[in-house]
Amino acid sequence: MAYVITDECVSCGSCLSECPVEAISEGDDKYKINAELCTDCGTCAEVCPVDAIKAQK
Repeated sequence: MAYVITDECVSCGSCLSECPVEAISEGDDKYKINAELCTDCGTCAEVCPVDAIKAQK
């Protein structure tokens, strides 16, 4: 399962450079994660200052 960025995202960009497979990109109102590229490493969730990145169930 891929990680997802919730509506709590404040578009700070801290997750963008942390993704080792470049699965994160800037969206219109928040960042988004490409589920096909995400390897479930969790690095993005660890650096998110507002806890807006969750493991998809």
